[in-house]
Amino acid sequence: MAIHEECGVFGAWAPKNENLASTAYYALYALQHRGQESCGIVVNDDGIFTTHKNLGTVGEVFTPSVMSDYPEGTMAVGHVRYGTTGGTNRANTQPIVVNHQKGKLALAHNGNLSNAYELRTELELNGAIFHGTSDTEIIAYIITQQRLKTPSIETAVSKTMDLLDGAYSLVLMSSAKLIAARDPNGFRPLCYGKTEDGTYIIASESCALTAVGATIERDLLPGEIIVFDENGIHCDTSHCGTRTHSPCIFEYIYFARPDSVIDGVSVHNARKEAGKLLAKRHPVDADLVIGVPDSGLDAALGYSEESGIPFSIGFIKNKYIGRTFISPGQGNRIDQVKIKLSPISSEVKGKRVVLIDDSIVRGTTSGQIVSLLRNAGAKEIHMRISSPPFLNPCYYGTDIDSRENLIACHHSVPEIADIIGADTLGYLDIEDLSVMIGSNQFCHACFSGNYPTAVPTHTEKGRFEGKLSERKKNK
Repeated sequence: MAIHEECGVFGAWAPKNENLASTAYYALYALQHRGQESCGIVVNDDGIFTTHKNLGTVGEVFTPSVMSDYPEGTMAVGHVRYGTTGGTNRANTQPIVVNHQKGKLALAHNGNLSNAYELRTELELNGAIFHGTSDTEIIAYIITQQRLKTPSIETAVSKTMDLLDGAYSLVLMSSAKLIAARDPNGFRPLCYGKTEDGTYIIASESCALTAVGATIERDLLPGEIIVFDENGIHCDTSHCGTRTHSPCIFEYIYFARPDSVIDGVSVHNARKEAGKLLAKRHPVDADLVIGVPDSGLDAALGYSEESGIPFSIGFIKNKYIGRTFISPGQGNRIDQVKIKLSPISSEVKGKRVVLIDDSIVRGTTSGQIVSLLRNAGAKEIHMRISSPPFLNPCYYGTDIDSRENLIACHHSVPEIADIIGADTLGYLDIEDLSVMIGSNQFCHACFSGNYPTAVPTHTEKGRFEGKLSERKKNK
């Protein structure tokens, strides 16, 4: 636990005016697990953009009075945010709306640019003024620049992709078109579907399509640009095949909802398979298997099925509190663990327990969870993790920007077990990841250190600071 997660993007194109703000609202609710810091919706009514965005969850930001102010429209873009770059402030909320000489656009983005520092510095040297610190604003600037030099918005997007490195799943709309684009590595998920009345829906995960009554058509190909307009659907695959397909493996381990299907792979099935592989790699004599809600439950079920040890519900999760890492500060994180999870003493008291979770980052949260079980009377606690040890920073959207706070970088597995208070500890083997999803095409850099693209030369914390004046002198 305690991994900062992604953002969620949404788009809709309808053949006639309809209440797309309501559609976006329900889709963003389905994507709320991908970001709980801020959210926003932009509706296009015949070229007039109606925007509302703010800090908070979907239910907090989009009150009944806010929703009643939205007109019907033919296009909409939405976003839920967890900021992997930039602070928690309104300037970094999305979608970003830009007015330019040839019109306007609204942009929502999921991912991290590995060359953001260089791009932003170059833009600033040429007079760009940024209002926030997110990569999304960089992308919006470049698309706007390219639009002034190209015949169409989709061409501007394609030219922009020539300049971007790293992870980006984009949904944007102009006055007349809705466009979706996925980076050539396919780091972040993006799919589209269609409702019975002919409305096209684009979203980070298929669960959002299901939530609004759309049937999934397919995932976007890595590098693909899709345009929806009054003339139908148009696909640009000129960027496809230029990079190795590298979807983030942690989407399957933790980020995505278990009812989603990403690149043809069921997230639920992948997690169950991880549990089965753990049972083979790290067997133990125990009385029951329990999972840490929510992402540990599927793997726990798989461990139980493979080992024959009964599966049980060991924790009750408070449904009215967000994921632990959303709150800033380690003290707040610990406090939230105490009220988020409550062990069922009658299930675990006097038992030898196999405890399944998705990851260990710093070890603090895992120690808290083990302590909860000890206090509830568990006789033994054998922790099993459905991912390999975190050993490297991520530059593509997961907020692990250095090795400093990664417990596995500084301690052996037995030492980590002792630190968190478990009797034994076992991780998924990195070789098992391809078995877990039935493919050997994925990014596992956070475990292996093998990055699919060039690693940035500037740290996440300081990549937008300190070098601009020097660059100005040398230009």
